[in-house]
Amino acid sequence: MKQFLIFVKKEWLHIWRDKRTLFILIWMPVIQILLYGFALTNEVKNSRIVIFDQAKDEASRSISNEISASRYFSLYKTVNSYDEIEATFRQGKIRLAVVFPRGFRNDLLHTNHAQVQLIADSSDPNTASMLSNYAAAIINDYQQSLNDNQQLPYTIKIQVRMLYNPELKGAYNFVPGVMALVLMLVCTMMTAIAIVKEKEIGTMEVILVSPLKPFRIIIAKTVPYLMVSMLNIISIMLISVFALDVPITGSVWLLMAESILFTITSLSVGILISNTAKTQQTAMFTAMMSLFLPTLLFSGFLFPVENMPIPLQVISNVVPSRWYFIIVKAVMIKGLGFAAIWKETLILVGMTATLLGISIYKFKIRL
Repeated sequence: MKQFLIFVKKEWLHIWRDKRTLFILIWMPVIQILLYGFALTNEVKNSRIVIFDQAKDEASRSISNEISASRYFSLYKTVNSYDEIEATFRQGKIRLAVVFPRGFRNDLLHTNHAQVQLIADSSDPNTASMLSNYAAAIINDYQQSLNDNQQLPYTIKIQVRMLYNPELKGAYNFVPGVMALVLMLVCTMMTAIAIVKEKEIGTMEVILVSPLKPFRIIIAKTVPYLMVSMLNIISIMLISVFALDVPITGSVWLLMAESILFTITSLSVGILISNTAKTQQTAMFTAMMSLFLPTLLFSGFLFPVENMPIPLQVISNVVPSRWYFIIVKAVMIKGLGFAAIWKETLILVGMTATLLGISIYKFKIRL
């Protein structure tokens, strides 16, 4: 029994002294439950909307105030035309627009019938449906409050218009998300073990004595994987169009160019991991843990980023897949051009340059 307790003590001290093991056993569950508790929610809130009030009467203002005060919505601004609504949607600034026609209160009081239009961005069909239902519930509550003491009930008809995805197909949101996830994981993991493998099998010495500079060695490592990734991009696009019925509304060449840029960004992440890791297993584990969960949680693919607390929204800004996801939805689903995605493109270019620079700096010319 004494020997058994000695071995238990030895193992306890081993765990306590090994900071990595201690982090995995104690802090990792704490971090995960906090992340999942805040990020993993199907509830949609704080979604930005615009209101186009052509009536500007007491009834339209009352409904507008109730919608704006709801925790599900955040009023982005009021607009004065349908063209302004469309432009705001194209910029990706809002998820819903509420439109009141002229004479809204007059129609309601004199004919007992009035109409409200809800325009939703259904490139994310689940979010569009939920926001439309939330807004409809608020309007119905207002209608019910008017009918409490009325013999002839007032009726507010809600007309819902879904932009970009009228049939509410889930594939319209699924395909861009999977493209970001697959390219990020595959490209990163392929390159994450590239340099580490050379070290383990003993061929790095031969590479280091070659006349190539570190920059060219790193670029040479990524070119084959870039070519393979281009085949993956083409296959994903073909499957999306012909198997999943998700059309490429915008420019195919622009989408291809942005996908190649994101691929280079992912390869840069993999090279950086490969430079710092000592074994292939460590490189693979680091790539999976540092990219798989952030891509799922912070890209906006499964859970809207605006629903998260401010600190998590800030963290999401450094996840490359978030910006690529926005780009794919804008080009592929909404049919927008480069003018609508130049900011996201510039962010990916900056990330790529930074990651490549760090990788070259960290590349050790001596083993």
